[in-house]
Parts: sequence; C-alpha cells; structure tokens
Amino acid sequence: MGQKINPIGFRLGTTQGHHSLWFAQPKNYSEGLQEDKKIRTYIQNYVQKNMKTSSGVEGIARIEIQKRIDLIQIIIYMGFPKILIESRPRGIEELQMNLQKEFHSVNRKLNIAITRIEKPYGNPNILAEFIAGQLKNRVSFRKAMKKAIELTEQADTKGIQVQIAGRIDGKEIARVEWIREGRVPLQTIRAKIDYCCYTVRTIYGVLGIKIWIFIDGE
Repeated sequence: MGQKINPIGFRLGTTQGHHSLWFAQPKNYSEGLQEDKKIRTYIQNYVQKNMKTSSGVEGIARIEIQKRIDLIQIIIYMGFPKILIESRPRGIEELQMNLQKEFHSVNRKLNIAITRIEKPYGNPNILAEFIAGQLKNRVSFRKAMKKAIELTEQADTKGIQVQIAGRIDGKEIARVEWIREGRVPLQTIRAKIDYCCYTVRTIYGVLGIKIWIFIDGE
C-alpha cells in the first residue's frame, strides 16, 4: 500500500509555514498546544453560532496564533468577514472578552485581528464547508464535487483533488469516491499544496471530505 502523509506537514519549512508561532520550554509545551487547540475550537464554535449564511459556509480558512510573554495575537483568515461583522457588529470585541475570560489570561493581553483572503474558494477549508453544506441538503455527491471544482477554477488554481468517503448517498456499504482536475503533484516538495480534512455529519452517518489544492510553484 502507498504510505500516506499529511501534505502540509510534509512541506513545513519549504513552501508551508506553521500556523502557531511561539516558544515554550519542553515541560510547558503540551499545555501551549492544548491551549491553541481550545482557542481554535472556541473561535470556530463562536463563528458557527453567530454567522447566518445561506450556504452554511463559515468561511474560516485558518487561524494563526502568535504568543509572546505578555500578548496572544490571533489572526483569523476568513473568506467572508463582512457577513460576520454585519450579523454581529460588536462580535470581535465580544469574542475577545469571552476568550480572555475563558483562558484566564490576566497577565497576557489577547488581541484578535480578522484578515480577508482574496479568493475564498481557492482555500480547501472553505470548499470543504461548501461541500458539507451541499451533502447535508441531500444534493448528490457528484454534483457537489463538480460544483466545488467549478468554484476553484474561478480562483485560478493549477489543480484540485476532492475525495469523499463513507456512506455516500445513504448506501449500506461505505465507499470512497474521488475526482481530480488539473495537476496535483503530491510527491513534489517544492509544489505548494494546500490540504484539508473535514468531517460532516449526515443523517446516514459521518462522511469524510479531503481536498488537495495545487496552488503554485515548482
């Protein structure tokens, strides 16, 4: 069998960077890691609750965390920040306050910034959310995959591969279906590939969506 590796971890230090930037002593490292995970989950849940979108896309591409002794800087990269700001005008301040309370960071200031990404549908996380929304609404999986590929073509990417696994269309036997458009050179380290793995809960069970997007450069 072919050995699979996470394309982002495989390229760290060449074409991909870390999403968390901080330094910790070995004994405190695990605490910092758990704190990051909690912060990301909290933000995602908050956005999910407060964003009313028709397509069900929250639009968070990634959350970057930078920590210093006296400051935690959180940068949320979003595809559609306007929707969040319109639905909750004071949402960011509220989120900042809640996070500060949640993590008892009395001696550390917490700062949240939202950055809009240029081409939202060129990002695998946003695409996966779009496909998940379609599958929940009982759209045929092939139709959802083709629509996602059409959306990425507008974001001029060089290639995309979409894979859905599980009880597709409610069939009794789980299977894996995939579709590829353009080139996706997973073995080339110089090729910048963005990847995401997303689980969606449907009435038949859990489906897994994986998306690889070949952005540029070799």
